[in-house]
Amino acid sequence: MGAYNVCRSELKVLPEGVQRVTAMLEKHGHPHSPMMLDDAARTAQQAADALGIMLGQIAKSIIFRRKSDDAAVLVITAGDQRVDERKVEALACPDGKRLGRADAEFVKARTGFSIGGVSPLAHATPLVTLIDQSLFRFEEIWAAAGHPHGVFKLSPQQLVDLTGAPVADVVVDPVQAQVSQQHAIDLVAAHAHQIRAEALNLPSPCISVCRMSARTGWCEGCFRTRDEIAGWSQTSDGGKRAVWNLIEQRIVALQA
Repeated sequence: MGAYNVCRSELKVLPEGVQRVTAMLEKHGHPHSPMMLDDAARTAQQAADALGIMLGQIAKSIIFRRKSDDAAVLVITAGDQRVDERKVEALACPDGKRLGRADAEFVKARTGFSIGGVSPLAHATPLVTLIDQSLFRFEEIWAAAGHPHGVFKLSPQQLVDLTGAPVADVVVDPVQAQVSQQHAIDLVAAHAHQIRAEALNLPSPCISVCRMSARTGWCEGCFRTRDEIAGWSQTSDGGKRAVWNLIEQRIVALQA
């Protein structure tokens, strides 16, 4: 399995974050202590394989930064699902403002844990937390225990009881996602064709769909990376042409 159970005698040698989670679970009388996976389990799929479970049973933690008050928003979702940021905004941003990207420093300061090991509980500061309803497909799930290789077992209802967080629809509908992606591809591909002969003053490929894909690292609207988006205004016409060429290659790859 590539994992071992945590016993009380081992507690002092565990990472500090796992110790905090263990103490909080004991306080709540939770029946399952954290366990540490082998270092080779670096992804959600590898963790699921090590535990002998389905990917969806990994309760992954996604952190957003609420722009209105700089609060951390934690979404606990099934490992086989993708969070729909707009659905989260509708639930977590009553003022109508948007969520922003949470970098490693922000995550560590607000939760007390590093990215990849954010537990549903024992946070450094209070968080706004939402639980993905698709987790209730399973009787047993596994959540991060304060370290990228630390996990603990629980049920979806125990997750609700431990966190006091509401259950909601926070994930991308696969059919809608496919339709949206094809719409973006059609728009950007048509634009690329129109400017293919141009050499100067190349326009931005942005179509006002500004959402980064965790799978590809590209914007789901214009198919650029974060660095390409940030540097666009300072990029030469030759550099912009190179980015447009990359976009066309990425579109072909998505349709393969």
